[in-house]
Amino acid sequence: MTAKESMIVVVGSANVDLTTFNEVFPRPGETIFGKKFDLGFGGKGANQAVAARLCGASVGMVAKVGSDLFGPATIRNFESQGIDATCVGIAEGVSSGVAPIFVDPSGQNRIIVVKGANDTLSPEDVDAAAPLLRKADTIVMQFEVPLRTVYHAVRFAKANGVRCILNPAPAQPVDFKEVAAADYFIPNESEAEVITGIPVTSADEARKCAQFLLQQGMRRVVITLGERGCLVAGPEEVELIPAFKVQAVDTTGAGDAFIGSFAVFLGEGLEEKEALSRANLYAALSTTRVGTQKSFFKRPDFEKEWRNRGGRL
Repeated sequence: MTAKESMIVVVGSANVDLTTFNEVFPRPGETIFGKKFDLGFGGKGANQAVAARLCGASVGMVAKVGSDLFGPATIRNFESQGIDATCVGIAEGVSSGVAPIFVDPSGQNRIIVVKGANDTLSPEDVDAAAPLLRKADTIVMQFEVPLRTVYHAVRFAKANGVRCILNPAPAQPVDFKEVAAADYFIPNESEAEVITGIPVTSADEARKCAQFLLQQGMRRVVITLGERGCLVAGPEEVELIPAFKVQAVDTTGAGDAFIGSFAVFLGEGLEEKEALSRANLYAALSTTRVGTQKSFFKRPDFEKEWRNRGGRL
């Protein structure tokens, strides 16, 4: 482990995940019995914040929650994890974000996100959080809050010389000029396809997609490829960073585990390739447990796995 502590601030979403496990899913008009249910805290932003915290970083959250029973509980969850929640506001008269998740026996998931209070996070909220954001070595964002707020946060990061990681999830059309200042643009396969119109079903297609994104002005592109690892692209090179084999039971939150841990490893001063390889393992390990935030490994447990697997690059 490195001695340098990373400081991560996440500008993004906080949801409550309602996860149902079953062999089949109901047809229209049909009611069936599910096998198992799990309730937990989620949202891409919150998940990435928790992953970063469990990896050993100091973490702050800039978000909005609802004035329902989930809102105060979400703030308490941040505080119990040691995450600075002073910039998490409550939107009166609005529900908290929720995410009903349906998981099949292979561990694959289908998710419907109801944004609720997340949709009220504004550029003004980003400005109000400026003192916290300026302390960060990395600001992390996703697309579960309004794009105008994301674009504003990217501009804030550039103006203040803070590293910026943008995870364009869930995917939606992007104004490339607004996000080109991000240091890292990190979609998964399906998000990359939605944003660029280029299919990403193989490493070669991922290369073409990444090169297209670089041509749009992106500085560094990382496309996560699930069990194939991830592809990193910059002006000089494109490289595939291999994955680690695990027995997956629930892939929910794996992408968030990747983003949060990668931000920490970079912030600690690790070389990019090692940071990506470590993030690959951290994300893979999260799929061996059920849930999102509660599936993430604590740093000592991760380091043990990293050593056991030879810490390969």
